[in-house]
Amino acid sequence: MENNHFSLTKEEILEYHLGGKTELGLLKKLEDQRDLSIAYTPGVSEACKAIQENEEKLYTLTSKGNLVAVVTDGTAVLGLGNIGAKASIPVMEGKSVLFKSFAGVDAWPVPIEDVSDRNGHTDVDRFIDVVVKIAGMYGGINLEDIAAPACFAIEDRLDEILDIPVYHDDQWGTAIITLAALKNYCVISGKEAKNLSVVINGAGAAGLRIADMISAEGVEDIVICDSKGVLHRERIDLNEHKQKHVADTSARTLEDALQNADVFIGVSVAGCVTPEMVLSMSDYPAIFAMSNPDPEISPEVVQDVMKGREYVMATGRSDYPNQINNVLGFPFIFRGALDVRASKITMGMKIAASEALAALARKGKVPEKVKKAYKHDFEFGPDYLIPTPFDPRITEWEAKAVAEAAIKDGVAAIDKVPDYTKYSEKKSREKK
Repeated sequence: MENNHFSLTKEEILEYHLGGKTELGLLKKLEDQRDLSIAYTPGVSEACKAIQENEEKLYTLTSKGNLVAVVTDGTAVLGLGNIGAKASIPVMEGKSVLFKSFAGVDAWPVPIEDVSDRNGHTDVDRFIDVVVKIAGMYGGINLEDIAAPACFAIEDRLDEILDIPVYHDDQWGTAIITLAALKNYCVISGKEAKNLSVVINGAGAAGLRIADMISAEGVEDIVICDSKGVLHRERIDLNEHKQKHVADTSARTLEDALQNADVFIGVSVAGCVTPEMVLSMSDYPAIFAMSNPDPEISPEVVQDVMKGREYVMATGRSDYPNQINNVLGFPFIFRGALDVRASKITMGMKIAASEALAALARKGKVPEKVKKAYKHDFEFGPDYLIPTPFDPRITEWEAKAVAEAAIKDGVAAIDKVPDYTKYSEKKSREKK
């Protein structure tokens, strides 16, 4: 297992962020008096009247069809916690950069304040009210870094209210990429999903949605742990979201649960898995230790303890093989959804995204661009379960699969899938 670790100084990071990371780009020229008359008054009134007569023209006469709002209240930002909407802006800008760079989707940060209750928790009704009022400008809503359990109700209710796709990446992003990795773990190990014993450590938004995704794939034996231990039927301290995922098991601790388990999925805290726990797992186990920046157990420790035994390891970090990173999902999922004007992002679309990523990794030889970005080659196997974010083929595969699934699920306003080969080399839209 190769470690491509590199160090960054605080000064280097802050210098990169100086002036922000996003700007407004123009799709049309503005060079003379005629252009000015068309872009603004008096010509712009014709576009306004056309939309007033037929709101569907919002998608052809404005940027709505390719624009996503990255909405947060800053209550659960990365590993920083509740830092507030303003302090979250660099993360939301970063998300917007990834949307544009990887899939040509225009995205804009929308940090919203004053949506907390008297206890400092997210007020679901106030949050929803703000998003509904601004949604008219956008083709999609990407919810980001909103604390659980409010995030569940916010996504569900906005999904019902709005006629554009609403997607909480913290819930579904890690789940979709984890499922892709799990699919290929099954291929490599020869195990079937329905026979897997899976332990998930972390019962927040990501952990519970991972359980939903792998359950949809056919995994039946799933045990979830939170900070107090296994979610079992005798626990009386569980909220309604955790209660849906209780297991009928005698296991009470993470250590108990991992005995003879095939797969460990960690979305929790660093260092919670010991070498002894790994050794207690089944033959050819998978350890997906995704806590950031430090995993639940380090790849080096696993490599040492497993010695000559077969296993699969994945983390959330870019300096180890098999990075389970949300950037493999959200830009391309929205690309496909926007291109067929999907009104929702269905479970079918999410599963299609996972399958496309898994299939692409199995395809074999990667483009030279990927080799150059990572300074080595890739071959499908234990150290290459899922594609890397810089693989230019992902849009072709994943966005197309999502668009096709939207049409199949009956949530697409456009029933023709675009030719995604144009995104292989150049992902952003051409200026007209």
